[in-house]
Amino acid sequence: MPRTPARLDFWTRLLRRLPWRPAALGPARPIADTLWHETLAGLPFLQRCSPQDLDRLRLLAGHFLDRKEFHGAHGLVVTDAMAVAVASQACLPLLNLGPCPAVLRWYDDFVGIVLHADQVIAPRETVDDDGVVHRYAEPLIGEAMDRGPVMLSWRDVADGAAAQEAGANVVVHEFVHKLDMQDGVADGCPPLPRGFLGASGHRAARNAWFGVLEPAYEAFRERVIVADRFGGPRPWLDDYGATSLTEFFAVACEGYFVLPDRFRTEFPELSMLFDAFFRQFSPGPAPAGS
Repeated sequence: MPRTPARLDFWTRLLRRLPWRPAALGPARPIADTLWHETLAGLPFLQRCSPQDLDRLRLLAGHFLDRKEFHGAHGLVVTDAMAVAVASQACLPLLNLGPCPAVLRWYDDFVGIVLHADQVIAPRETVDDDGVVHRYAEPLIGEAMDRGPVMLSWRDVADGAAAQEAGANVVVHEFVHKLDMQDGVADGCPPLPRGFLGASGHRAARNAWFGVLEPAYEAFRERVIVADRFGGPRPWLDDYGATSLTEFFAVACEGYFVLPDRFRTEFPELSMLFDAFFRQFSPGPAPAGS
């Protein structure tokens, strides 16, 4: 029987108000061999990484743990295993974006990570074109707050191995949103390196990015519409990606990182775009049974 979603609690409200502060580049927190191997066993998609990339990911996750603060909501006790599971997945998009540990500056706009036992209900408010205020409640399994903490449902984090088959990963989704927010706006385009795809300037690089992302988004959105209205086949990735270009970027990154072979087959142009940005890890042997 599903549990009733909790409301955003004291920790989330408090951490949302904490001022930004840069994290010091301290030593990496050591991750015990047994704990690291158990983490990899529970996350089959990480086993596609080369041994060298796994060593780098482990070091990066250790630095992440040294710089972030985990808080359990409503009495949830955050264990070392839970923290390492989150850290390893959160660091995956950063794996080849720069030297360790300096690359963690991508996540310097926040400190806190709030884990809830299950999904939460967040109050929302919108104003329509006529000035009418609409209030509603939205169930969430994760949320990345601009210059604020990341909230995650532990149940959904723990289901990472099962969610992999659907190309889903809540940790990757929310931390990719954090990358997207680093230039001050969440629009589906993270800050791009100089000369990205041979572009001569910032505007040209963004045009090149959206020149690939937007057509992929429109095609995906059309497939969702056809499935909803006419009973067509549903797309492989989460329908939530059809709600906006920003969400499509995060949803697409879930598939890119957890099932890269399938993603490359179904989204070849988008896969090449992400390769150029993330410099995707060198593929190792496929996990047993994949």
